[in-house]
Amino acid sequence: MRITAYDILEYLAGGMTEAEILEDFCELISEDIKACLAFAADREKKLFVTSL
Repeated sequence: MRITAYDILEYLAGGMTEAEILEDFCELISEDIKACLAFAADREKKLFVTSL
């Protein structure tokens, strides 16, 4: 099963905790969730910089 970064971010935005996500998706590890957050932060930074 493949889980996208978007899916993980949606779960977090919807109120799920990291522990709940890890429990529901046993193939994920904590670093995967941190990587999704880093991806989102980097994307936001790039969108902000290019829109100036």
